[in-house]
Amino acid sequence: MANADANTGLTLRDIHKLVSGETHLAQIDMHCAPGSFTVLLGRVRAGKTSLLRIMAGLDRPSRGQLLWNGQDVTHTDVRKRDVAMVYQQFVNYPASTVYENIASPLRVRRGQRKLEEKELDRRVREIAERLRIEPLLKRLPAELSGGQQQRTAIARALAKSAHLTLLDEPLGNLDYKLREELRSELRSFFADGKTCVVYATAEPHEALFLAGTGTQAGTIAVLDEGRLLQLGPADAVYGAPRSEQVARIFSDPELNVFDVTVGEREVRADLDDSLRFERAGALAALPPGPARLGVRAHDLQLAPRSAADVRVHAEVTLEEISGSETLLRARSGAAERPLSWTAQWQGTHRHGLGASLSLFIDPRTLLAFDTSGAAVSGSPVSGGH
Repeated sequence: MANADANTGLTLRDIHKLVSGETHLAQIDMHCAPGSFTVLLGRVRAGKTSLLRIMAGLDRPSRGQLLWNGQDVTHTDVRKRDVAMVYQQFVNYPASTVYENIASPLRVRRGQRKLEEKELDRRVREIAERLRIEPLLKRLPAELSGGQQQRTAIARALAKSAHLTLLDEPLGNLDYKLREELRSELRSFFADGKTCVVYATAEPHEALFLAGTGTQAGTIAVLDEGRLLQLGPADAVYGAPRSEQVARIFSDPELNVFDVTVGEREVRADLDDSLRFERAGALAALPPGPARLGVRAHDLQLAPRSAADVRVHAEVTLEEISGSETLLRARSGAAERPLSWTAQWQGTHRHGLGASLSLFIDPRTLLAFDTSGAAVSGSPVSGGH
């Protein structure tokens, strides 16, 4: 959430949405300031599209308020709002050329002076050049690849110069290479400092990449079943999830979570008696008794990084090598009730099915949760993305 005056940009207050008695959204409070980049992260049916449609004015909330620059726009028609939206499906005017698709919002400028044809042409070509589709301006959408069609849709949103731009999983239908290419460029398209950008995705890596870290960090809003679970700077939400559910949503591959018993001096895994951790750091805040620990797949290592690392004696159950990454699944503990593990590393690492190997956990990368799923105060920032 940008540190800006709450009376500028878009503010959502206690937004609820009920459809046929089913809750699609509940108690959503957010603020998107001019120049901010907010990523909505959630699985399928988390409520991302429902929230974007309400932000756009395409749907009305069942309860709550939307404010734009401090003014109530909850019931303002979408045609009277300064908003642009890009969808996952390629939405372009099929009978119009790429040029006319991009030019269409420039020809309909409500409340603004009409552009001279020369200026309009300059704007269209400038935007097309930024998106590398200038050679395609005379083509119809049906003559374009998927990536080119989506670039056209984004170009049209840029041409509108709306103060609120909403992107609903716009890269979801593209192949991996095109997705990576557009993802790396996307934030630069909205670098004018005036636009509130809200981007919805189901992919944790995409959310973290687009929101960024450090001084240019955007905001992550984690949604699940229509509720806002956590909102904040990307690195803070990723590194210190408020709950086990947030950590699971923000982990790909899946988070390794296992039940433990907290003793006076150590924490022992219930399904693997050999796996024990000193009760220090975040684990010191756990009360005696049952609890749960989480470790991300990329925080499981093949070699220790320090003397404090804890060894897991495991057996390989699956190994997949995809491009430059290796995904490994393993189990430890008793054969009748094993503890399952998922690890992921850069590079190629080959292990035979059923092979024994050692995995190492740096206790500082552990996420600690109580039995209700709430994160334990003081849980450390995880050691990598």
